[in-house]
This record gives sequence, structure tokens and C-alpha cells, in this order.
Amino acid sequence: MNLLMCPVCKTGLALQERTWRCENGHSYDVAKQGYVNLHVVQHKHSKNPGDTPESVQARRAFLSAGHYAPLQQAVVKKIRELRIENLLDIGCGEGYYTNAMQAEVMQCVGVDIAKNAVQAAAKQNKQVTWIVGTGATLPVMDQSIDLCTSLFSPIPKEEILRVLKPKAYLLVVTPAPEHLYAMREALFEEVKQHEPSKFAEQLSDCFNLLDQQVVEAPMLLNQADLKNLIAMTPYAYKAKPERRQALEQHDQFELTAHYQVFVFQKH
Repeated sequence: MNLLMCPVCKTGLALQERTWRCENGHSYDVAKQGYVNLHVVQHKHSKNPGDTPESVQARRAFLSAGHYAPLQQAVVKKIRELRIENLLDIGCGEGYYTNAMQAEVMQCVGVDIAKNAVQAAAKQNKQVTWIVGTGATLPVMDQSIDLCTSLFSPIPKEEILRVLKPKAYLLVVTPAPEHLYAMREALFEEVKQHEPSKFAEQLSDCFNLLDQQVVEAPMLLNQADLKNLIAMTPYAYKAKPERRQALEQHDQFELTAHYQVFVFQKH
């Protein structure tokens, strides 16, 4: 089943050889790396939106070392329990979680605004339909998706409601209150707790909360992994440079990741 939607005229896209086409003559070529760019000029707010290449590289290196595997496994377990056919991963990045989720479904679409992240993702797994696109206009058809996932990514509520089938699911992962606390303590004079519950409140008018859990992952990081973790988080550019440099001097650093996992069902 073709899930993709033309971002210009909102009609369905069909794949002909290596080009996605709609009935109104708009066409989008599949790049040699295997992704399609559906982020049209009129939706762009900057030349290279999304994560920087440095941040993508740091995240790939850090995640491939397996430090966030407990979260990846927890998400896969949830998807298996839902027994669904297709999913849309919003803000898929370089595809670490999307790759694992794809094995549980018949169709998997990964979308991210950062072209360099999607390029990296597309090289890893040809079974996923990788798209450069924006959450403001998710490039999939109305009521076509069984599960939307958003892991540490924005939650474009109206668009998610549009693309989900009736009674379909939304899985959200966000930092739990204590997430990477030791690192934030080292980077900032005052550490604010994350507030995962605000997501649940914002969604409560359109979704029922079916399940929530906190997944913990204790880590002992070497210097290279620690630098990658700092570089891939938003804390990197919010912290004072001297605090970041002091933290990066550590040969080893102990901290715990805490992730809040929510599963919602559309009313």
C-alpha cells in the first residue's frame, strides 16, 4: 500500500522506477542513497534545517556503541505488543531506533527534516521508506498509519491526528525527570528537571494514555563516548564553553539515562 502524499497538492504518490509521482504531475526522485526528499522549498525556514552534520555524526557513533540499547529494546517490545502493520517514525534521525522498529512491521516510514541524517539512515537499511520532510506537513496520506512514533522529537499533534487511522497509536519517548542528571549537573549551575507529564496533558483531549514506563540505563562512558553524548544533546550549545571543556576532560564518567515511554491511543 502506498502511504506517501505529495507535499504540494496532498494527493497520493506512486513509485514508478526510481521516481515518486502524483496524479497532478509533481515528481520526486529517489536519491542514490535510497531516500526521497519531500521537503519542498515553500515549507523551508532555513537552507539546512535540522541537526548539524557534527551532531548526526556524534549521535551515530554514540548510539552504535550500544549505550541506549535498553531504550531501543523497550520500544521494540511495545511495538510487538501492539501487533500493527505499519508505522511512521517522526524525527527518525540517522535511524538507530527506526531500524529496530522496522523488523516488527510490514511497512515502515522514517521522516526527518535533517537531510544529512536521512542520508546516513538510508545507507543502513533499504527496507525503510526514508524521507526528508517536515512534521508541519507529514508526507503521508490521511488516516493511513497504525502507529506514529516520536523519540526525543517534536510531536506535531494536528498532523499526527490526520495521518493516524481511527483508534491507532502514538508512542512518545521523552527524557524522564532524572535523565542524564550527572551530566547536566556538570554543565549547568542550576539543573531543571525534565517534565514528561506535560506531553501527556497536551495530548489528553485527543488521545487516551494506555501505558507509561520509565526505562533506566546506567552508563560508564569513556572520553570519546562522553564527548559524543554532549555533542548530540541540546545541552551542548546551551552550556558555557568552559563547563563543557571541563566535563570533556574526564577519562571516565558515570551517569544514568532515564527515558519516559508513553503509549497513547487516538480517541
